[in-house]
Amino acid sequence: MAMPGMPPQNVPAPTTKADYELRIAPVQVELDPSRTLSTIGYNGQAPGPLLRLKAGKPVSIDIINNTDTPELVHWHGMLIPPEVDGTEEEGSPYVPPHGRSRITLTPGPAGLRWYHSHAMAMDDLTKGGYSGQFGLVYVEDGNDKGAYDQELFLSLRDWQPFFSGSMEDDDDDTHDAPMLEKPPHMNTDPNGLEVVSMTYSINEKALGGGEPIRVREGQRVLIHFCNASAIENRRVALAGHQMRVIGMDGNPVPTPKLVDSVFLGAGERIDVEITMNKPGVWILGSTEKMVRESGLGVVVEYAGQKKQPTWVDPKKFPWDYSSFGIAAPTLPAPKNILDMRFEKIPRGMGKFNVWTVNGTPYPHEKEFVLQRGERYRLIMRNWSDDAHPMHLHRHIWELVEINGKPMGGLMKDTVVIPYYGRAVVDFTADQPGLSLFHCHIQQHMDYGFKALFRYA
Repeated sequence: MAMPGMPPQNVPAPTTKADYELRIAPVQVELDPSRTLSTIGYNGQAPGPLLRLKAGKPVSIDIINNTDTPELVHWHGMLIPPEVDGTEEEGSPYVPPHGRSRITLTPGPAGLRWYHSHAMAMDDLTKGGYSGQFGLVYVEDGNDKGAYDQELFLSLRDWQPFFSGSMEDDDDDTHDAPMLEKPPHMNTDPNGLEVVSMTYSINEKALGGGEPIRVREGQRVLIHFCNASAIENRRVALAGHQMRVIGMDGNPVPTPKLVDSVFLGAGERIDVEITMNKPGVWILGSTEKMVRESGLGVVVEYAGQKKQPTWVDPKKFPWDYSSFGIAAPTLPAPKNILDMRFEKIPRGMGKFNVWTVNGTPYPHEKEFVLQRGERYRLIMRNWSDDAHPMHLHRHIWELVEINGKPMGGLMKDTVVIPYYGRAVVDFTADQPGLSLFHCHIQQHMDYGFKALFRYA
């Protein structure tokens, strides 16, 4: 299913120093004093270093691959040319084994972006998004607002994935949404093997495995969340507190809102403000008990408080993108329509499911061709029993409908299409070149759930 990209390009070490360096190599991650795992990471750590870049200011990055396999580094959410976007399908060159490459990109737009491997993994659960090759990028434009006492960058992560014939996930609450796209005829064939995990962390530490987040009463804390999982969508909360959502996928939301928990599809980011007004020792983590107790959490400790961390289940409520947007799209409806239907073929490839877009798996030769400067409406119909975080490379889109509810103003690069549900986005074709569109669940992408958008 892979489309050949440009061959690996090994370049001699340049005579000038790059602005940044990413070194891909084996690393060890100590989740807690009793558990250390081996993976591939960046610069001797996983997650990789936080990169703070200036919007509009070009930077050079040396990528050095100290492993035995070719690698790709994708810059998720950046509006950059396909040759540096870091995907095989778009023609980005691989960084060869024990080789190096230098790229130059102009960061933007401002806000929270991230970088990660975009190598295919297929049935090798040590590669691609399953490895420790991920890190956050914060693009600054000089207009950052708010006097915060602390700024935290927290990546939600699962480790040591394995295949299973059963998959239960209480965090995926889109099952309660309207099933507007339930197909007229259901495929009842036995499901294929799915990728699951029982080991989790926030950043590199499992719950209780590292230092707590230390705060003082009255402080305002800004948290940038990224769901860096290659496997699952997640809901997280800070026990005893509310969070004010101010940004999604690095972009300000039109209607900031206080919530008891936040829901992030794989690849999504959410920025929240929290006023620390409940002295105590609390847990920030997954709302799903098994996942939280298996590591996806961190202790938040107020000054002068020394006791066992407390978890309180937050109020349950449906996650609704429209509550953070405005009532209607910001621009008239585009005349150009791309209508997509997503389906699963159980065990379509031996032990594994195959995923299709409009009835066929990748590739979709010249099926989705864009005219530069034109605006498009993309209708995504989910005819499957999974919630899919859909991502379009090198573009930002406006979410204009979620499950039949009109909305506007919410600018994103990744949107979760609910279980048997529908989402509609509008975007402008203003980034010439190939652009990959795919589900951000690694296994789904590897087994057909992707398409290439081409410019005429």
